[in-house]
Amino acid sequence: MNDTPREWQRGEFVVSTDRSRLDIDLVHDYLASSYWAAGMPRAVLERGIENSLIFGIYHGSRQVGFARAITDLATYGYLSDVFVVEGYRGQGLSKWLMECILGHPELQGLRRFALFTRDARGLYERYGFGPPRGSSVYLERWTPNVYAATP
Repeated sequence: MNDTPREWQRGEFVVSTDRSRLDIDLVHDYLASSYWAAGMPRAVLERGIENSLIFGIYHGSRQVGFARAITDLATYGYLSDVFVVEGYRGQGLSKWLMECILGHPELQGLRRFALFTRDARGLYERYGFGPPRGSSVYLERWTPNVYAATP
């Protein structure tokens, strides 16, 4: 993805789309142990980051959160891999991150913006996310153990 880095600041925190700021080790460690990306190989994460619009939350130079939007920047976006590290939860950072993502100029005018969540439905509903419209048309091809087979 060839996007121009953007930043938002709130007090001591910054949300940035600058890939050069990412702590790939932190992101990989978190995602590889999450319920939705368990076992994700680092090379897969790096390829995903390269081809997504990424958002990091930083407290000084320390990364404390992450999200990525998989998108064509025209009609569709899929929000993925959203997290705030344990010691920084409860400070409104996930809400602010969502505001930054949804306010990003490249993500305006999308016809559909989707995500999956098992445990943060309340967060996303406050920003207009809900069950799929016409769910009878939703299809997916799901390979739950794909990372176990990746070399």
